[in-house]
Amino acid sequence: MINQKLLNPQSIVIVGASNDVHKPGGKLLKNLLTSPFKGKVYAVNPKETEVQGIHCYAKVEELPEVDCAILAIAAKYCPATVDTLVHEKNTRGFIIISAGFSEENKQGAEYEKHIVDTINSVGGSLIGPNCTGFLNTNYNGAFDTPVPPLSSKGVDFITGSGATAVFIKEYGMTNGLSFNSVWAVGNSAQMGIEDVLEHLDDTFDPEKSSHVIMLYMENVRNPKKLLKHATSLIHKGCKIAAIKSGGSAAGSRAASSHTGAMATSDVAVDALFRKAGIVRCHNRQELTTVCAIFMHPEVKGKRIAVITHAGGPAVMLTDVLSNNGLEVPHLEGPVAEELLTKLFPGSSVGNPIDFLATGTAEQLGTIIDYCENRFDEIDAMTVIFGSPGLFSNYEVYKVLDEKMKTCKKPIFPILPSIINVKDEIADFIENKHRINFPEECVFGNALAKIVNTPKPQPLNPELPKVDVAAIRKVVDRCENGYLGLDDIRDLLDAAGISRKQEIEVNTEADAVAFARKVGYPLVMKVVGPLHKSDVGGVVLNVKNEETVIREYNRLIKIPETYAVEMYPMLDGTEVFIGASYDNKFGHQVLFGLGGIFVEVMKDVKAALAPVNKQEAMDLLKGLRGYKILKGVRGQEPVNEELFAETVARVSALVQAAPEIKEMDLNPLLGTSKSVTAVDARIRIEK
Repeated sequence: MINQKLLNPQSIVIVGASNDVHKPGGKLLKNLLTSPFKGKVYAVNPKETEVQGIHCYAKVEELPEVDCAILAIAAKYCPATVDTLVHEKNTRGFIIISAGFSEENKQGAEYEKHIVDTINSVGGSLIGPNCTGFLNTNYNGAFDTPVPPLSSKGVDFITGSGATAVFIKEYGMTNGLSFNSVWAVGNSAQMGIEDVLEHLDDTFDPEKSSHVIMLYMENVRNPKKLLKHATSLIHKGCKIAAIKSGGSAAGSRAASSHTGAMATSDVAVDALFRKAGIVRCHNRQELTTVCAIFMHPEVKGKRIAVITHAGGPAVMLTDVLSNNGLEVPHLEGPVAEELLTKLFPGSSVGNPIDFLATGTAEQLGTIIDYCENRFDEIDAMTVIFGSPGLFSNYEVYKVLDEKMKTCKKPIFPILPSIINVKDEIADFIENKHRINFPEECVFGNALAKIVNTPKPQPLNPELPKVDVAAIRKVVDRCENGYLGLDDIRDLLDAAGISRKQEIEVNTEADAVAFARKVGYPLVMKVVGPLHKSDVGGVVLNVKNEETVIREYNRLIKIPETYAVEMYPMLDGTEVFIGASYDNKFGHQVLFGLGGIFVEVMKDVKAALAPVNKQEAMDLLKGLRGYKILKGVRGQEPVNEELFAETVARVSALVQAAPEIKEMDLNPLLGTSKSVTAVDARIRIEK
């Protein structure tokens, strides 16, 4: 629990306070003095007796007791200063702006550890070090500007980068976004993003707490904690959007399986956010736009009315919405014809509803009323209204504001004329406390991201029953490395995963005997080489004994081959399921179409274990090649329920055996009646 002396102190000291507001210590004091803080403010600086109009102490030992301290002094002086404040001044809240700690060198890391140990010993709380500070509706403990509008209904913003926070605030403020708190956690020496999220969850009050949370992350330190508290907050009515940067290909690793190569940390972050119901964003503009949409009533469906007096932006918005799975339904019939009579000649109401450049505020109100009360096929409205600079838009924006107060369906104002009617937009934002979306395509993409982000998944879903005892018996007897076929068979059988019936042979005679027993056609594969196809180690459609003999003798001579695998040839669509373990995120389960779709197109979906059947079913529908699963050009469809069930069984298997570090079922052959594993690789690491 975060100490209240950090969140709502009655007294604050700036150690390193300055008269120079261009220095962090000076700007800190200025921001604090101009903030809503009503408590006692102290300053410490050995070179000053008065700083910005308040008495200045030469050293912290001279201070009275003080609840919260903000340090803007050299790193080497911080440990002793914290010791004095903790043990002599009963200080329990700390914000350390100073750099030069663990981010810099070993000595700095030792300073940081000493400070954290001291603060922890008395149940205190620390933000930083190496941060821009902390801001809430009680006080401003940050040195940066701009200072955003503060409101208990504003956004709670938690960031790992103070500089990035400045730019995010600037963009959001420009368009009317307000904030409830800003936590720049810096090095997260004691308190990281996940810990702040835990605090917001534990203290959430549906009447008083913010319902919108914005995250900027460069590192997910504790995925399980993030998942737990984000899921909990969203279930309580919060909405969360996040940037996780640093997810480029440079972060991927070399791996010996398809799954390992694809299961990068960035794929895991995507899966984590989706499982939690967090809307993932990729830039500042997108993040602030998503959070601005969150500040409006929730869009309950996908059917959007595009109301405009300018055709081009409406067409572009319609394209963006339609291309991202939302609908701009065509409006026709008697109600549409009736609305048309109330507009100027040349207007159109088919959707987009274009009431021309000469359209009036009264006409806008009429259109909104029809969309609210008469058009049942509309779930939300966008209003694009700028100006060529010929007339004022005050009346239009007044009507827009009034309708936003009374309509149950959400209305999103897209006011693009940020120069021609800048005064009217400023009035709309500052006096009517509204948010503007100045660019229609940015808005459209952000809305689509929100609508297409699923609700949180169950944290402990019901999985298919597997034979845990049998699974543990196999894992416990195995050495590290890739499992042999017998162990793979036992694991798949214990997990209830359908597999082909195969044999390993080491002699030509055994190969011939198996072929005579099961019949033709057969598949023959090398056992040993990692990538069988690359070494010519796979033969399909073997139809006679002569071919069995010839291919056996060829395959067994391929380097690293110690046996030949044989099994009856199966038909079906190739699909893929794999699992990979990450020390932070646990197991990822990846699945999709097999063959070229996994090797070249990477058309797979990823989910963090545990994955139940329903989650797998939902993700399958997002595959680019989903229509192939449904069956195309006379091809037999894949039984999606069995496919999803098999995904859930793989999830249950790796839950029972966390020692499985990589696993490929590639391919499985899917038909309308079965999904059967044809080839499998499993690597154990205990």
